[in-house]
Amino acid sequence: MDVNSRRFMVSLVLATMASSLSVRPSSAQSSSSSCASHTFSGNQLYGSCASLPRLGATLHYNYTAPTSTVAVAFRAPLASGAGGGGKGWVAWGLNPSGSGMVGTQAVVAFRHSNGSLVAYPTVLDSYAPSMAPAAAKDLALPVSGVSVEEHAAGGSGNKEVVLYATVALPAGKGSKFNHVWQQGSSVVGDVPAAHPTTGDNILSVGSIDFSE
Repeated sequence: MDVNSRRFMVSLVLATMASSLSVRPSSAQSSSSSCASHTFSGNQLYGSCASLPRLGATLHYNYTAPTSTVAVAFRAPLASGAGGGGKGWVAWGLNPSGSGMVGTQAVVAFRHSNGSLVAYPTVLDSYAPSMAPAAAKDLALPVSGVSVEEHAAGGSGNKEVVLYATVALPAGKGSKFNHVWQQGSSVVGDVPAAHPTTGDNILSVGSIDFSE
């Protein structure tokens, strides 16, 4: 697949996510024991969690108000592509300045063609971004501690990805932000390919107050 084709596929992904953001964001926070009782590897502990209403995803977080930082663990099922094997991708991101996709800073995770799990921050500066790892100087929200794990989910052979990151939030902007989470079933040329454009994939958007 050539570069223009891959950019077109990514554009489809982001255009759909952008259209989903035109839906009025809804708060998606919960103190449900189903997320609060989750055990992480390395004994990481998170004081708050949100059972997100779409795609079976969950966001766990620790918000530190004095430093305006939030440490997150984003959990989501890994969709299987053709032939299975968990060949999909997951992503979670914040828009620090608006409700559209352009300006969103996301963290994306998938299995690289070399077999390794990869995760990195990327800047969505247009509807056809490169989806390449962003340089630190290009991040409006500095990100650290990015890592990813994959675990069996249930007894059906499904997999769940846990994506970790610490995000420095903009000073003076409070603790409430628009966020988007997404799941796709394939990665082409080590670039996340278009997700479905129906159902939960176009409704996976909301607002979150990290102070709650």
